[in-house]
Amino acid sequence: MAVTLASCTPVLVPTDTNHQLQLDALRRAITPRTRAIVTVSPNNPTGAVYPARDLEGVNLLCREAGIYHIHDEAYEYFTYDGAQAFSPGSLTQGRAHTLSLFSLSKGYGFASWRIGCMLVPDALRESLMKIQDTLLICAPVASQYAALGALATGRSWATQHLDALRRSRDKVRQGLESLGDLCHLPPAEGAFYFYLTLPHGGDPMDLVQKLVRDFKVAVVPGTAFGSTGCRLRISYGALTPENVSIATDRLIQGLRHLAGG
Repeated sequence: MAVTLASCTPVLVPTDTNHQLQLDALRRAITPRTRAIVTVSPNNPTGAVYPARDLEGVNLLCREAGIYHIHDEAYEYFTYDGAQAFSPGSLTQGRAHTLSLFSLSKGYGFASWRIGCMLVPDALRESLMKIQDTLLICAPVASQYAALGALATGRSWATQHLDALRRSRDKVRQGLESLGDLCHLPPAEGAFYFYLTLPHGGDPMDLVQKLVRDFKVAVVPGTAFGSTGCRLRISYGALTPENVSIATDRLIQGLRHLAGG
């Protein structure tokens, strides 16, 4: 949506069955009208974490094509099972064409406070300031002060909450795995989402509405992210040890019932 609002045309390039990048597909999608490649890792909605070698490959591809590499790192702190988030902005050879986006909404629990930061090449600074001034002016003052406190405290504050999040993740994943062939669950080593495919699920929005109405659990249809087929994004980011079992049981019961399993 952000690309469309900027009067540009988004070109969606498919990932593989595990939601990983396909460099050859990206290369083929570049045309004389291409201005940038956007990557998100850890990814929303899939939970995929792109390996450093793949992001380095995308960054080099952008450099060779004379376009920008825009990388969203909002979920940089949320990785599991040994996965590590990689920032293309750390590449010395990428400084002139790489934009890195960060959000305190995720890393420091600032959802709805509307504050983040961006690392950009010097050549773009003046143009970006003009856009910022005409769209938003600045983040709310209260958010700015809270952000300063969060950054002064550092990543340690966020890290101490990851164990509880991992436990919620494990509980939800175990429930989804119990569905067997009723769903396809790719690896999700980052963020706080699972992105499952239901081969016999029908219309995803219809399925979402039934889950909310009949089983009191809410998920997001894959159509909201441009996906085809019946895909659902499952978020466990707001679940606690007290309610994760209730939410998971409702979800699994609903999916079994609606899939006829």
